[in-house]
Amino acid sequence: MTKKMMTMDGNTAAAYVSYVFTDVAAIYPITPSSTMAEKMDEWATQGVKNMFGQVVRIQEMQAEGGAAGAVHGSLQAGALTTTYTASQGLLLMIPNMYKIAGELLPGVFHVAARALGTNTLCIFGDQRDVMACRQTGFAMLAEASVQEVMDLSAVAHLSAIKGRVPFLNFFDGFRTSHEIQKIEALDYGDLAALVDMDAVKAFRDRATSPDHPTTKGSLENSDVYFQQQEVQNKYYEALPDIVEEYMCKITALTGREYHPFTYYGAADADRMIIAMGSLCDAIAETVDFLNARGEKVGLLSVHLYRPFSEKYFFKYIPKTVNKIAVLDRTKEPGSVAEPLFLDVKAMYSGKPQQPVIVGGRAGLGGKDTTPTHILSVFENLKQDTPKDQFTIGIVDDVTFTSLPVGEDIDTTPKGTTACKFWGLGSDGTVGANKSAVKIIGNHTDMHAQAYFAYDSKKSGGITVSHLRFGNEPIRSSYLINKAAFVSCSQQSYVHKYNVLAGLKKGGSFLLNTLWTPEELDSNLPAAMKRYIAQNDIQFYTIDAVSIAQKIGLGGRFNMIMQAAFFKIADIIPIDDAVKYLKDAVVSSYGKKGQKVVDMNNAAIDNGVAGIVKINVPTDWAEAKDVPQPKKDVPDFVYHILEPINAQEGDSLPVSTFIGLEDGAFPQGTAAYEKRGVAINIPQWQAENCIQCNQCAFVCPHAAIRPILLTDEEAAAAPAGLSVKPAIGAAGLQFTMAVSVLDCLGCGSCAQVCPAKNKALEMKPFATQEANAALWDYVIGLPAKENPMNKFTVKGSQFEQPLLEFSGACAGCGETPYAKLVTQLFGDRMMVANATGCSSVWAGSVPSMPYTTNAAGHGPGWANSLFEDNAEFGLGMFLAATQMRDKMAMDIQEAIDSPHTPTEAKAVFKEWLDHKDESEGTRQRADKVLAVVEAAKDACPICRRIYERRDNLVKRSQWIFGGDGWAYDIGFGGLDHVLAQGENVNVFVFDTEVYSNTGGQSSKATPTSAIAKFAAGGKKTRKKDLGRIAMTYGYVYVAQVALGADKNQCLKAIQEAEAYDGPSLIIGYAPCINHGIKAGMANSQIEAKKAVDAGYWHLYRYNPTRAEQGENPFILDSKEPTQDVKDFLLGEVRYASLKNVFPEKADAFFDKTAADMKTRLESYKTLAGKE
Repeated sequence: MTKKMMTMDGNTAAAYVSYVFTDVAAIYPITPSSTMAEKMDEWATQGVKNMFGQVVRIQEMQAEGGAAGAVHGSLQAGALTTTYTASQGLLLMIPNMYKIAGELLPGVFHVAARALGTNTLCIFGDQRDVMACRQTGFAMLAEASVQEVMDLSAVAHLSAIKGRVPFLNFFDGFRTSHEIQKIEALDYGDLAALVDMDAVKAFRDRATSPDHPTTKGSLENSDVYFQQQEVQNKYYEALPDIVEEYMCKITALTGREYHPFTYYGAADADRMIIAMGSLCDAIAETVDFLNARGEKVGLLSVHLYRPFSEKYFFKYIPKTVNKIAVLDRTKEPGSVAEPLFLDVKAMYSGKPQQPVIVGGRAGLGGKDTTPTHILSVFENLKQDTPKDQFTIGIVDDVTFTSLPVGEDIDTTPKGTTACKFWGLGSDGTVGANKSAVKIIGNHTDMHAQAYFAYDSKKSGGITVSHLRFGNEPIRSSYLINKAAFVSCSQQSYVHKYNVLAGLKKGGSFLLNTLWTPEELDSNLPAAMKRYIAQNDIQFYTIDAVSIAQKIGLGGRFNMIMQAAFFKIADIIPIDDAVKYLKDAVVSSYGKKGQKVVDMNNAAIDNGVAGIVKINVPTDWAEAKDVPQPKKDVPDFVYHILEPINAQEGDSLPVSTFIGLEDGAFPQGTAAYEKRGVAINIPQWQAENCIQCNQCAFVCPHAAIRPILLTDEEAAAAPAGLSVKPAIGAAGLQFTMAVSVLDCLGCGSCAQVCPAKNKALEMKPFATQEANAALWDYVIGLPAKENPMNKFTVKGSQFEQPLLEFSGACAGCGETPYAKLVTQLFGDRMMVANATGCSSVWAGSVPSMPYTTNAAGHGPGWANSLFEDNAEFGLGMFLAATQMRDKMAMDIQEAIDSPHTPTEAKAVFKEWLDHKDESEGTRQRADKVLAVVEAAKDACPICRRIYERRDNLVKRSQWIFGGDGWAYDIGFGGLDHVLAQGENVNVFVFDTEVYSNTGGQSSKATPTSAIAKFAAGGKKTRKKDLGRIAMTYGYVYVAQVALGADKNQCLKAIQEAEAYDGPSLIIGYAPCINHGIKAGMANSQIEAKKAVDAGYWHLYRYNPTRAEQGENPFILDSKEPTQDVKDFLLGEVRYASLKNVFPEKADAFFDKTAADMKTRLESYKTLAGKE
């Protein structure tokens, strides 16, 4: 066949191959597998044909269980059907997997294998999810690299068709699914020619049909069920030969050799590692390295894991092997050992040759596994008695399983250039590097690899891009620790991270900075200066921020940095690089107009010309560290948060986590991060301020707050603190404090300021950095009693936010709602949070943004899963209710006791009479606590009450989640919980897409919106979740938009919490996925536009009004004053439809407008406004 080289990631490779064999794909998003389904939808939208000459039928489902059910049904009806998933999503498919396998249906599940949620959630790769499926009857095929995914995914489909056994085709999440490689793509015609068409015909002939009906899915009793299971054995016995046959055919096409078990290494090896997945490439590199220096080692790479074939297992293993280490990328607590190890041991049971076999665990949760770690495994095998049940990649100083790390080896093939890029999420660094690797991969004969390491934050988190280029195929399935080039796009990183770690002697370092060459000496840390000077580092700077602003690109400087990289790294001639970059600009931005193209072209030219070569002073080699005062911080911050935030978490030993075994982390640790990543910071103009507090109300990160001070406190403040007399709080001074180091610089506060002359001006970070001390001073002052009603916009902001400095995007539309709820009820809140954006910005180790007040009270927050959040929250409520009922029994017993003093009885009775009232519950609890604390030593009943004093306060139970949870996967549970009539409060952050997994369509997505899984624009209207809930008649329902009507939002939250029954609030949440053309600084203004245009409607449905003879429904929205189409065109998710499908865009927009009008008319009817 003709060689076709393409640059793609593992997910795209799996989708590319599966498309040709697929009739129907049932899809649902979950990280890190979503790209596979996105690509399938994208290609189907473009009209790409499968091998049968049809466009694949794509169906998004409401959950993974639903997707598996649809796959089952589609297979049963005779269509070759595929799905894509990972982690918990795969576990939800297990019941259907038993059915599909049991009915011998040739489906294929492509899985980006991922860690499972246990005592914590991890989205990165290991194989615990697929190992939970090995009993289902699915065949299991594993790949180690992007090229293998391309080649062997075909084997999965071909073998399933011929063998009548469904396949779970898997590769490691992120490490393979997201790694970009230049690979050889298989030709669709060549693949189609390999299909056993007789088997396809037989499959279709067996399909359920009224023309030749059968009954499937019957019920059997104990007399014959056993036999019915055993009759299928022949299919599994035949399958390894079928897989080998197709592997040989792929080898014939490509020249790349595959077998169910593939051996690599010395023909006379004495030691061997057995593994599967991406670990194999790192092992293969190490095998080459060790054999080159005279050792005899090998690797057995497992491809066909189920059925586990003895025939092919022993076929290629050298007879000389006498010691074997089996590496499992999973953990089974309580088991004798992990599954691959047990399978290997079983293979040798009763055999004459009995090598020493030991097992170990590696790579859990995506833990980087390097050749140095692999070397320790081979060194362990040299021992007379090798350590068994070991771990690598960690330091286990508790149960002492870890192998010692020895020699630090470099296995990189000669001619490979390794480059690292430090960036900030959404600053364009990752996108630029994806472009760079494709430019080099597609325009040269060089091989290219790219992998992107992220932290758990949304846009605004740290990113490190790892790029390798070389003349030989690149098998380095681990992070770069020996780089020739390092780029840092964020000036603040030089003080936070060791960005030069691993930069080779004589390597190049590019820093994006506002500092002039003369200012570097006084601003760079001494350790960095020493490293640069002592290692002959070629040091370059560029002021990409200023260049971007001058060109008109604002904060988008990624193109400038990319051009500078090509100039310095010199991987391809700079003239060629500039040409390719400008060609990419035309293809990426051409539809946005010539002005945008010209600005990006200017960025390229300026990136090349704007580099400054720094002459490194010789005295930098002896630079002295400036002594840093020891900070008084909690042990957790010192021992865990600071190392993890400094990107040194890999080195933390197991003992660090003693006391955290159950995954319960302390609150308020985000306050110790102080990231300092904003480009611009709001500066308060006291003379213009009208003290409305709206800026604080909308701040996504609680980084701007109104503070009341006494005259004495104001006089003692550090220089630079501006104050003015407080309006409505006689005798106090007012200031609007800004946390310079916690602000993300979105500018929402400045945008919403209603003052005639803005009271907030966005200023460069460098001009505001010195004001960090002002924040520390005012936040440390004693809290003042709120002089206002906390259920007003102004008054609410004098309440301490108990959600602060989260990992949310700059301008996030979700966090202002959650923050506001904590200001109103946070000291007695319980929060059940669905997995999604709101769980990631709220619960990413080590920075916990939910915090406590001075009394130590704050929201108790927990996450279970994605699909079960409503039930999880109800369970919390039921437990609290049961415990408080017991408390009421104890208090009643105390009241009835003749030994209880009269005054104490009065306190107890007050508590009992008002037990279920929210208002004043904390005060009544404090009174009871004072009584029982004084008497607990003499009064057994008082001791019982005192020991369970946490149950004195009436808790406010909240259930938080996004629209993907509430409208789709969790809807059944949400509906059931609301139907129970219990006093729980649900808040849905409605971004109208699956925002956490990258912006896939949900049933909250309106007509015509382009989203992933809706590449051609969504064809159906948005689900009306609120109206569905209203049909019960006893559920409080509100729809709010904080940016449109702050008072209505506050009123809805107040009413919902006060309502003695279930409540549902749906909040419009502008999101970075919307592509707001005015930028996320205008996210709150965008919400107002949505309401003004009649795109989003505000209302409250309060059942208590019906009890009073009033209409329970209040329509708070006014008649639309703006054109909904103008609103749609202000967001890329809609406007891009005109570029992608111009011929149908206007009709789509008309339908969206009609849908919104129909919805408004229905609300008018409910409100009696017909």
